[in-house]
Amino acid sequence: MKESAIAQRALVAGLVSPEELDRCRASLRQQADGASKSLLDVLVRERCLTAAQAQRLRQEASQTTDIPGYQLLEKLGQGSMGMVYKARQLSMNRVVAIKVLHPRLAINEEFIVRFRREAQVAGQLSNNHIVQAIDTGESQGRHYFVMEYVEGFTIQDELDKGKVYEEAAALGIVLQVAEALEHAHRKGLVHRDIKPDNIMIAPDGTVKLADMGLARPTADTAWAQAEQGLAIGTPYYISPEQVRGLKDIDIRADIYSLGATLYHMVTGKVPFPGKTREEVMVAHLKSELVPPDHINQRLSSGLGEVVETMMAKDRRLRYPSPQDLILDLRNLQAGRPPLLARQKIETSLLADLAEGEEAGSPADVEDLTSRLRVRTVWLVVVAALLGLSALLNLIQLLSRR
Repeated sequence: MKESAIAQRALVAGLVSPEELDRCRASLRQQADGASKSLLDVLVRERCLTAAQAQRLRQEASQTTDIPGYQLLEKLGQGSMGMVYKARQLSMNRVVAIKVLHPRLAINEEFIVRFRREAQVAGQLSNNHIVQAIDTGESQGRHYFVMEYVEGFTIQDELDKGKVYEEAAALGIVLQVAEALEHAHRKGLVHRDIKPDNIMIAPDGTVKLADMGLARPTADTAWAQAEQGLAIGTPYYISPEQVRGLKDIDIRADIYSLGATLYHMVTGKVPFPGKTREEVMVAHLKSELVPPDHINQRLSSGLGEVVETMMAKDRRLRYPSPQDLILDLRNLQAGRPPLLARQKIETSLLADLAEGEEAGSPADVEDLTSRLRVRTVWLVVVAALLGLSALLNLIQLLSRR
């Protein structure tokens, strides 16, 4: 990368001002003694940059390769698979993000296939709540994936600061993620890594689901067979079926992980803490979930019911699709009870009563019966009110005639 381009990156990163850069460029053009051989040297000499900053800029530039059609601006981060850069797409004059596969992995065909697959899966999705894929390719041995650049922060950033979300704010965010999942579900995809770190908030409040690195088509049996037995996901938010390494992972796994994320947002705690990843994952399989409204008593019982339904260990007792979850989230936003969650809880309680071993002692059975009776009475009351409302509407309609 040319020194002028490196200096431009220093400008974009805020290390130098436009006036300083222009002044040093003029100085470089005017000098004739050859004392400074590059623009970076002049910037250091004029005390616009430190020697350490100039060295770091050169090192970062040496680790990247120019990608045709894009101007790399700054490094945003680095993970095990590669680096992410902020860049400008020259043809469209817009800022984008570019993920570049790490050079040490670019010599391994398996990693190249995985990298390309992420881009191809992301390219199937087009939704306002999903980070959009733009382009993918290879240049001088470097494999890259261009995507929408989202300026903002992640839910994890806020949790790291100790933030506990108010119920209304959390519902608004999770509703948008659920809409993203519904789009993915209709495209036959499961994300498999829903977590606070993959949920971004743009400055205008729009929620964006990011990182399709673990996403998989649910109908791809060969892919599923190859990963059978592997616990793929993030331990604090992973679903029980992912822990078991089941082959037929579907959208209900994402609903579980979103439930774990919502739990963390409104309580400030992960659902199942542990000292090791193994301990945490076993807890997802066996430990009873403490309802979020028992931890944060400002939460409504309705939110607790929604989270418990999302995080049911038996996926048959979860919401079958994001659209069903969306209905209950909207019910909560409107101050109505989450009727679908209550139906699922009814089913769960009836199953517990039917299995004596699961129900346990007579006291347990009595407790379950009491809980079931309360919920049944509530559902009857709601149904009666709805019926009364419909009857009144009919009477008004007839009276107008």
